[in-house]
Amino acid sequence: MFKVGIGYDVHKFVEGRKLVLGGVEIPFEKGLLGHSDADVLVHAIIDAILGAMGENDIGRLFPDSSPNYKDISSLVLLKEVANLLEEKNMKIVNIDSTVVTQRPKISPYTNEMKNKIADCLKIESTQINIKGKTTEGLGFEGREEGISAYAVVLICE
Repeated sequence: MFKVGIGYDVHKFVEGRKLVLGGVEIPFEKGLLGHSDADVLVHAIIDAILGAMGENDIGRLFPDSSPNYKDISSLVLLKEVANLLEEKNMKIVNIDSTVVTQRPKISPYTNEMKNKIADCLKIESTQINIKGKTTEGLGFEGREEGISAYAVVLICE
């Protein structure tokens, strides 16, 4: 049986934080505000996987009210979700994702992102697609106020 999940996340830019996307630190003058490392891409993927499994969302599983998750790497959270998948005897078929940001350009980093995400999920990097899109200056992403990410995941039992 196949199941599909969709995920979405958004975080705003702030001074004084590292920018982490797909588990990769990207050189940029601002980072994203969040309780964890604010990795919008990994958060969207986590929500997509949880949705496909019929589980709660990332905020219920890893609440921002818990000090356990303060500044935690989102890859650690992704590994926990991978363990849930394994417990339920489910496997990822593929992940398709889009990161929406005017700047920075993410294409130089997508292969490293795929490798880090694949390692956490114990799948091949070829099962993961990551695309970067701009909004041609429109919306909060276009005004460089933040970044959003979307992910679709197909899993099988």
